[in-house]
Amino acid sequence: MTDYEQLISNLAQLKLNNFSENYQNYSTEVDQQRLSFGEALLKLTESELQYRRDQEIKKRIQQAKFPIVKRIDEFDFNFQPSINKQEILGLKSLGFLNNHQNILLVGSPGVGKTHLAIGLGMIACEHDFKTLFINCHDLLLALRTADGKGTLERQMKRYSNYELLIIDEIGYLPMKPDDANLLFQLVNNRYEQHSTIITTNVPLSGWGEILHNPAAAETILDRLVYKSHIIKIAGKSYRLKSATNHKSPS
Repeated sequence: MTDYEQLISNLAQLKLNNFSENYQNYSTEVDQQRLSFGEALLKLTESELQYRRDQEIKKRIQQAKFPIVKRIDEFDFNFQPSINKQEILGLKSLGFLNNHQNILLVGSPGVGKTHLAIGLGMIACEHDFKTLFINCHDLLLALRTADGKGTLERQMKRYSNYELLIIDEIGYLPMKPDDANLLFQLVNNRYEQHSTIITTNVPLSGWGEILHNPAAAETILDRLVYKSHIIKIAGKSYRLKSATNHKSPS
């Protein structure tokens, strides 16, 4: 085995695959005296660190289970003038996460609530915050199932520990009477510990009805609304806009 082959083998054993892929290019630069050995080594290590960083972000985004990739920069603020664009752009700094603040996105279906929630979640992943996106129906189903199996405490702890939990579409599907208690436990566990982003098509004044428990709804909202950003979107549906744009000429 040549020295080069041994080096490539060593790099593979050290799991420095990106380093190995870039080695030949920088080796040529050194041989042609365009770079010193130290400069080449610095660039190789910087490339390896950036590669690992990118892989970690990719993994964190996958673990967050976003249903689709959406970016804040892709959001059409001109289509939704009711939104304070500067407020949304300010949230990109993630100060709300450092201060354990919540975000409530309230508006009719299709106005972009989920887009904004995912966009902020993507930025959180890129800054190493442990994030999970989950539909409200799926969340409550998981908690109900765990309750039936006697593992509710463990499941509740799992959801409570995410630094950013995005609960999508509260109120979109019917809820059961016991759901209010499960949701309260989760919100209470996260209260002033971690941030939660919620999207809902139901005005906050109507949560008592969808939760079948006005008292529980008031207590839940009391914890959610404290130190929160409430963003109400009174606009048209993006989905209807898209359908109209793709409609065949009559």
